Amino acid sequence: MAVSFRRSLQALTARVLAHADTLRPIVIGLGVLAIGTLLVVALRGFWHELRYQDIVAAIEATPASRIALAALATAVSFAALVGYDASSLRYVGARVPARTIAKTACVAYALSNTIGLGVFTGGAVRMRLYGAAGVEPAVVSRAIVFNALVFGLGACAVGGAGLWWDATALAPLLRLPAWAVAACGAVAMGAVLLVLVLCQVRGRMGRLRLPSPRLAWTQLALSVLDITAAAAVLWLLLPEGAVGFATFLGFYAAAVVIGVISHVPGGLGVFEAVMLVALGSSVPAGELAGALVLYRLVYYVLPLLIALGVLIAHESGQLATPARRFLSGMAPRVLAGATLVAAVMLLVSGAIPATGRALQTLQVLPLPLVEAAHFLSSIIGVLLLFVARALLRRLDAAWWAAVVLVALALLFALPKGLALTEAVVLSALLVALLASRRSFKRRASLLAVPFTGGWLLAMAVICIAVTGLLFFAYRDVAYAHQLWWQFAVSGEAPRSLRAMVAVAVVALVLALRQLVRPGMPAPPLPDAAQLAQAQAILRTQSQADAGLVLTGDKHLLFSETGDAFLMYGRQGRSWIALFDPVGPRDSWPELVWRFLELARDAGARGCFYQVGQDALPLYLDAGLRLFKLGEYASVPLAGFSLQGKRRGNLRTAVNRAEREGLTFAIVDIADVPALVPALRAVSDAWLGEHRAAEKRFSIGAFDADYIARNPVAVVRDGDRIVAFASLLVAGDPARGDAEASIDLMRHVPDAPSGAMDFLFARLLQHLAAAGYVQFGLGMAPLSGMAAHALAPNWHRMGRLLFARGEQFYNFRGLRAFKDKFDPHWQARYLASPGGVAPLLVLADAAALVAGGYRGVLTK
Repeated sequence: MAVSFRRSLQALTARVLAHADTLRPIVIGLGVLAIGTLLVVALRGFWHELRYQDIVAAIEATPASRIALAALATAVSFAALVGYDASSLRYVGARVPARTIAKTACVAYALSNTIGLGVFTGGAVRMRLYGAAGVEPAVVSRAIVFNALVFGLGACAVGGAGLWWDATALAPLLRLPAWAVAACGAVAMGAVLLVLVLCQVRGRMGRLRLPSPRLAWTQLALSVLDITAAAAVLWLLLPEGAVGFATFLGFYAAAVVIGVISHVPGGLGVFEAVMLVALGSSVPAGELAGALVLYRLVYYVLPLLIALGVLIAHESGQLATPARRFLSGMAPRVLAGATLVAAVMLLVSGAIPATGRALQTLQVLPLPLVEAAHFLSSIIGVLLLFVARALLRRLDAAWWAAVVLVALALLFALPKGLALTEAVVLSALLVALLASRRSFKRRASLLAVPFTGGWLLAMAVICIAVTGLLFFAYRDVAYAHQLWWQFAVSGEAPRSLRAMVAVAVVALVLALRQLVRPGMPAPPLPDAAQLAQAQAILRTQSQADAGLVLTGDKHLLFSETGDAFLMYGRQGRSWIALFDPVGPRDSWPELVWRFLELARDAGARGCFYQVGQDALPLYLDAGLRLFKLGEYASVPLAGFSLQGKRRGNLRTAVNRAEREGLTFAIVDIADVPALVPALRAVSDAWLGEHRAAEKRFSIGAFDADYIARNPVAVVRDGDRIVAFASLLVAGDPARGDAEASIDLMRHVPDAPSGAMDFLFARLLQHLAAAGYVQFGLGMAPLSGMAAHALAPNWHRMGRLLFARGEQFYNFRGLRAFKDKFDPHWQARYLASPGGVAPLLVLADAAALVAGGYRGVLTK
């Protein structure tokens, strides 16, 4: 019975894990709904106590000295966050310069804290910038996971200490006995202490390698410092003496953790609701709400403005060359985030009343100017919500639209209500946009930018939240139909109502236009002229594998200048680009973005298959995630020989083959057509022996026209061809960038043993003598996956298949064969949307290779 139960439990666990990616959004959604429901119930009483005027009065009454101290505490918190990244990179064994860590951490936390949307996440920033510093994506992922674990440990320590220290004061608020509150705090601190002891005495916890004691204590100290300093920011903005810091610290840690669990961007609303519930009996609701507004400005918006200032300095040439290179790819991301903040600011200012002093000043201005400034500023706000998305795509039109809209909003800032703070933010954004002109070179229609459902949902949530703020600010105003037609400088409620209606109409029109856009027609396969153009581009670069374009079975997308191309296949809802773009590197970003836009216009998922390490920042900037597929083997040919211990097996194979009378030759392109019948006989015999069908997409099929476009290496036994390999070549030996790669490899069933080893050994010798710099042996799927306990599930699944999947594919045998040539191994990745998309893409890629889903299940 026990064995049966255990097996049933294991089967259930395996089933849950297999559907983890599918279940995660559901679980998160239910969790957010549960948290939201509890908070709404808890906040019902506070809603009636809150008054907009009280919040404004509390903000105005906050001393400047307290705000300055809060800004200083923010700096301390961000310094600790930089230490987070430094110690987590040290834990995973990555070496990154301290200046790079500081800049990356500050930009990442400024964006992720303020924006929180997926395209702006700190994880994507770290992937891009640490990747540019030479750290592999898998290593960056482990560092991010380690950061999250230690943050939880620090929150546990701080929260537990707060509960234990001031249990008597917290007990009435939590409606628990004081001893129970103290016990909870003691248990939390005990759990932290246990982890530290394990780091000291064991070094491992199951498969997880624990950090060294010194690193564990350092990371815990940084975590405690971060949370304590961040809590001090809000505590300093509360009325003096309202609540003890130890008591406040426990609630702050709990609110932060609940905000993270909620998955709401920046915990916005959730964090505030928890603090209102926790401290509502100790601090007047209006003063607490005012402190929360200031906290968001100081701890979230101020760092983003500083990041914007760093960007301005970078773009204006005030930073050193290494810093300029470091920040070269961050301008669109930072500016998109700042534009989104500016859009929300304009919408919020359009929904709330101006101050009394501002209204007195506005009396001297013409009423039509005041009404128009208020109305148009709100419309500009909703337009900037959509322009922010287009800025991420580096569109020239998006830059122009942002400059014009921000300039107009800046012009309207004073007549709409003397919005001086708003004017400062808009001025900084305008300067940053003007300084970053060169980062937006892609020419495409602004109206052609596709928007994901998630982005449209986020925009809808923002508009709904602003509308709720409007009704909160004017809830004491008696509603009547004639209110809509009241025009006066003091008539702020009618003005805000009209602006919100315009916002809703504009947002609805833009959203509907995105939802009803017609799909793109299916692109045709390339004709002879396009293949000739692609072949001409191949001659100018050294990416030999790109010669697969000449199979003609892949669609082509050329750059606007015609000097670069991208090849891709279509299967199901997947558009799969093979390899990186081909041609000058300056043309790659344009091709990547255009390809993804075309795929999204067609309702498909765009992705890139078998891309190298050098171009990973391009795919990260485009919002894709990276998944390691395996490692690519390339043999350096400079000084290649068969001498040495590692090449002993190859020498033996060559000597044996020559004793048996085998000969090797390279057949030039001009002579290949005459040999096609003999090569076809070898190919048919090989396919028949293996009971296999031709593969395509990422490998060439035996097609007479395609075979005749490339040189072929052959092995003869007398006059009979017993083995051959078609070659892909690129570059020019005279330029020193010539590269070759293998494509089709086939032999007859009765070929002498070691014929293929003989072919490869002589081929490498020939290419080395001809001046080629390297020879590509292709990818070994699933090899080189991370074995660390913090490795992503993708790597764990890959290691399992590599070790146990021999009945499906000869993973280990292929790696061992290529290892005989002592190659250099380089990681290859799939750049794809997240969630379950990678699994669907790989299934579609397998179907492309096999000629259909049926071919995947057969040889």
